[in-house]
Amino acid sequence: MSYFKEKVNEMARIKFANENKEITAESAITIAQAARLAGVVTDTPCGGMGICGKCKVRITRPDGKERIVLACQTTVKDDIIVYTQGNNDDNKLNVLTDGLKHNTKPDSRITKRYDESEDKTYVYADGIELCAEAHDTSRMIYGIAIDIGTTTLVVSLVDLITGAMLDTASALNPQARYAQDIISRISYASDAQGLETLHTAVINKINDLTSQIAARNQIDPSNIYETVFCGNTTVLHIAAKVNPKTLGFYPFEPALATPAYLPARAINLKISPIASVYLPPCISSYIGADITAGILSAQLHKSEGRILFVDIGTNGEMVFSDHGRMLAASTAAGPAFEGMTIEFGMRAEPGAIDYFKIDDAGNQTIRVIGNQKAIGICGSGLIDIAGELVRHKIVDANGKFDSAKAGDRLIAPNGKPAYRLTPDIYLTQKDIRQVQLAKAAIRAGIELLLHSAKLSAESIDAVLIAGAFGYHLREESLINIGLLPGTVRGKVRFIGNTSISGGRAFLINKACRAEMEQQVKDVTVLELSARPDFQDVFVDQLAF
Repeated sequence: MSYFKEKVNEMARIKFANENKEITAESAITIAQAARLAGVVTDTPCGGMGICGKCKVRITRPDGKERIVLACQTTVKDDIIVYTQGNNDDNKLNVLTDGLKHNTKPDSRITKRYDESEDKTYVYADGIELCAEAHDTSRMIYGIAIDIGTTTLVVSLVDLITGAMLDTASALNPQARYAQDIISRISYASDAQGLETLHTAVINKINDLTSQIAARNQIDPSNIYETVFCGNTTVLHIAAKVNPKTLGFYPFEPALATPAYLPARAINLKISPIASVYLPPCISSYIGADITAGILSAQLHKSEGRILFVDIGTNGEMVFSDHGRMLAASTAAGPAFEGMTIEFGMRAEPGAIDYFKIDDAGNQTIRVIGNQKAIGICGSGLIDIAGELVRHKIVDANGKFDSAKAGDRLIAPNGKPAYRLTPDIYLTQKDIRQVQLAKAAIRAGIELLLHSAKLSAESIDAVLIAGAFGYHLREESLINIGLLPGTVRGKVRFIGNTSISGGRAFLINKACRAEMEQQVKDVTVLELSARPDFQDVFVDQLAF
């Protein structure tokens, strides 16, 4: 029987060898669809469009012949054995779980009162009685702050009496397996089945992480009474199980109004049955509660100088504070900085090049996470590599390799020019182009913010780079590729995951909520997509 014989309404057995799982499904299903049915993780960050190349698997057919194929594009037409190649071990991810904090005094919405005569503890939210618990539980008041990033999740367990951060846990955001960037995630979640898939995936992972840290700290999850979700506007919609499709077309209005409170049980969070979820205010459809949390953490609304705050990721969000008067913008940088459109791109996990330097003699220094053989390049390594190649003029202003400068490191795999980093890893001309597109999008946003403020880059007193990804970057590399102007040299600070640190402030002190709910109303939002000059500025910023 031919392996590729077309079958109609017949069944095929698909065995996933690495995971020791097997299902029987109708032929004509894709390998990626079969994997989901079997509970096997395969990354399809481009939404199954077949353009990112991250879902490669090795398949063996009945006659023993093997092929490497894309799981999202390959239809099962007979019994096959599948060998997955991805690494989705959350324990190996390099996720930043903290960021800049300001002094926040504990003053939680949740309080308790123990009645000794009844041997009961009464639980209150903003002074309103919620329930009574048996015995004295008055010292057991906990909350969790959650950073729902596009790529990663961070869950932080907080003592609401003392304000102490007790523990954190992090993982890959499972939504990234289905759709990597925000636009594809909106599209995926625009029907009931897609929304259910993405919502269930993220809530299950949050429950898993919460269970882990509660167990580690010998805390009963029923004593966790409040949760704060920080994330972009789209991921908050999905976490709240609200269809985000209106974010995908003009006028890009959110269906979810923030700030908001939700019953935790309504979205299946496995904590106290009386617990609530607070969704902080989003600034706009594409500037979410994670940036609001960043403003709170960095105290931008109280700044006495001119501060540029930038969160670098698949979306680039930026806020310019001129002595507390704030302008904000968001631009789609794309998934290059997450490694998703890069030939050897990967997450920040063991085997990823995360640092690169060329000295004046032309010698390369490469650092690999885990001190092992390099198998790919993560985002920080990518920006370092591009920056060093530009600095040494191995890549010219237009993004093309200079063969004389590159020397014998210029190779041509598949007939296309590439720069050899190690015997097995290289950076292609296409990869350089992806860096140009991503950095130009962010730099164009910065330039237009400054233009709207009628100020130049020379006026900037400090640049704050936020986000888990941004924390691992270097000022020199960001300036070398032109993502930041050279005039800010020496003024750049990397302030970490302010989405989670700001989320903890919202959790600990109820006054922070009222404060930021008022502040976001005063932020002036630049809708870059509606500006006729955005495309011209973007094109100008493509050059290195």
